Amino acid sequence: MSNILIVESKNDKIFLEALINHLNYDIKVGKPIYIDDYEELKGLNETQLIKTLKELKADILERGIEKIGIVIDIDDQGTDKRLEIVNNCIKNVFENSGTLNNTSELIKLTIDDVTEIEIACYFTNVDNKGELETVLKTIKTQNSPHAECLNDWRKCLKNKGYEITDKDFDKFWISIYLRYDTCSKKDQRKAGRKCTMNNFDYIMENKSNIWNFEHPILEDLKTFLALFKTET
Repeated sequence: MSNILIVESKNDKIFLEALINHLNYDIKVGKPIYIDDYEELKGLNETQLIKTLKELKADILERGIEKIGIVIDIDDQGTDKRLEIVNNCIKNVFENSGTLNNTSELIKLTIDDVTEIEIACYFTNVDNKGELETVLKTIKTQNSPHAECLNDWRKCLKNKGYEITDKDFDKFWISIYLRYDTCSKKDQRKAGRKCTMNNFDYIMENKSNIWNFEHPILEDLKTFLALFKTET
C-alpha cells in the first residue's frame, strides 16, 4: 500500500522530497500539476487538479493507494478560498465525498462498495500568504547581503512610481540569494546550472544546507506530512 502527494510544480516536488528525506519518511511525491506563472489563472487551475485526481482514482486499486495529499500555494487567496477550490475538485471526482474543513485534516473518500481512501490538503504559506519562494526566503541559513539589498531597490522603484508584487519580489530575492549569496566561486563558472531555481534539484542535492529544515515555519507542513508517512 502507498500514499501519494499531488504538488503544484516541479520545484515544489523537489523541495518536499528533500524535506521528506530529512524527516526520513516514506512518502511518494506524485507528478506535479504544472501551472504557468504568467497565465491569468486567479489561483489554482482547477481543471488540472480534477484531471490529476481522476487519473489517481483510476489507479487506486492497482497502485494500492491509501492516502492522497494535495499541496498547493496559498498565494494571496487565504485558506477558506483555497479549501473551497480543493473541495470543489474533490466532489467533482469522488461522489458523496466529505468536506475538508481545515488543512492537515484527513477525510474518507468512497471508491467502491469495499474501498475507501483518505485525502487531506496543505497550502504552502508564510503567515497565510505566499508560495515556495516565500518559505525558502524565510528558512535561508546563509548571510544574504546581495538579496537583502533588494529591499532598498524595491523602495527605490516605489518612489519612482513602480510596484513589484510580493510574489515576484520573493522569486527575485531567491534568485539573487542563489546566484550571489550562496554560489561558490567554482559553481559560478556554471551558475546557470548550479545556482538557479531552473536547476533546483542540483541545489537541493548538493547544498541543501542553505536552508534550515528545522525552522519553526515548517512545523505545520511537517504535521501534514506526518499524516502520510508509512512504517518501514
